[in-house]
Amino acid sequence: MSKRTLLILTLPAAFYLQAQDISEIKNTTDVYNNNSINGTAKYVGMAGSMGALGGDISSVNVNPAGLGVNIVSDLSLSLSTYSNKNTSTFGSASASNKVNKTDLGNASAIIAFDLSNLNSKWKFVNIGLNYNSTFLNNQVGTPGNSNIKIQKDLIDANNNPLVGNLSYQGHVYSRDGRSDKTNFTIGANYDNRIYLGGGIKMSSISYSQDDYAFFNLDANNVTDSYEKQYTPYLEDSRGFSANFGIIGKINNQFRLGAAIETPTWWKVDRVYRDYAIADNGYTDTAEFSESRNLRTPFNATLSAAFVPNKNFALNIDYIQGLSKPTYTTASAVNSDLNAFYNENYKNSSQVRLGAEYRYEGLRVRAGYAFANNPFNNIMLSSYNNDGSTQDVNYSHLMLSKRNTLGVGLGYDFKAFYVDAAYQNVSSEYDNPFLYGSANKGTGYYSNNFDVNSSAYAVSKVKNQMNNLVFTLGWKF
Repeated sequence: MSKRTLLILTLPAAFYLQAQDISEIKNTTDVYNNNSINGTAKYVGMAGSMGALGGDISSVNVNPAGLGVNIVSDLSLSLSTYSNKNTSTFGSASASNKVNKTDLGNASAIIAFDLSNLNSKWKFVNIGLNYNSTFLNNQVGTPGNSNIKIQKDLIDANNNPLVGNLSYQGHVYSRDGRSDKTNFTIGANYDNRIYLGGGIKMSSISYSQDDYAFFNLDANNVTDSYEKQYTPYLEDSRGFSANFGIIGKINNQFRLGAAIETPTWWKVDRVYRDYAIADNGYTDTAEFSESRNLRTPFNATLSAAFVPNKNFALNIDYIQGLSKPTYTTASAVNSDLNAFYNENYKNSSQVRLGAEYRYEGLRVRAGYAFANNPFNNIMLSSYNNDGSTQDVNYSHLMLSKRNTLGVGLGYDFKAFYVDAAYQNVSSEYDNPFLYGSANKGTGYYSNNFDVNSSAYAVSKVKNQMNNLVFTLGWKF
């Protein structure tokens, strides 16, 4: 097992954070259990709220029974633009970083089998294949504060001991990668009143991550970059899950839906850098690798839709996580991560509301989604603006509640259709970094020195994602 197993502290929440790379905890929730709204322009424009409506391939993400609503075969391609902006405020200073990406976001195919000629109450059996890709790129740069000083024992040119001060000059967190998901779904229509569906989802995630800080040493007035222990690192993962659902028409105006999604079972492979100070005072580095298994939460969805006529539809979904992330490979590191989640993780929940209005071939859509903060309050020892430290209780540490707004337009040309959607996703959270103890192997390292910080620097980060999706489809 890797060297990291020697670093575990079985203590309360703040000490779990000290034993782990904080981004490892955040990514377990934000990357591997991500419930962001991505797919076709119709789905994005309605904020992913289609659990009792169906009729779009991306609706299988919420309820696979939605595939049974289709009465024609369908092929579609979606182009997605991704814009992710972070503004990190520390003390009285702020810094902004923005990432822009454009790529094929979704490709799908639905094959509809019409059974109405068989004199059966089973009207349609449909097969759907859906590929969706999402960027994971994220960069947070935080300004420095020279009031934060860390003492360092040094040797001068005459071999005499002296004490220098490292002053904090800035910090950068960077992640670059993508998440890909492929859904294979079967849906059925029974008597135009009950719709059933089930599917399997094959997922892959690949990303690289870095975490480094800048410090100025007053003894020589030189500013160096210091890498966080275990970074940079690369992760490549494969996952599998399944979902099942039902939609029922109460009458011509009201529909109810319910769905369950199993946990995703992930196989996670990581390569990371390990730093240590050698006897000669210089930094030694070595590369390590590890593999482990992760199980993300089990989810359930309840949906309701109101369709008063052929021109208007309104849908609401409630998605509830029923378990917590769990690392299932036996190791001290994974036990520590599981202990953190058992103590500090709240089962995730999300509410989505979406509507569509039709006038002849024109489609107008809008939606809103709210996701809760997945973590309880956590207390950390943190730097104040004057460089002093105190214990602070944080209610939005690492992640927070998330608001998603979607709007969209489309036009149906009978055989062909075009859709466009705009999505805004906003959140604000407390961003902890800088803590590290080289004696415990968790500090920051340069070519010559290590940094021991007994407290966290915590910035306020405002995140804004502004995404566009364009879909071209063919019905036949």
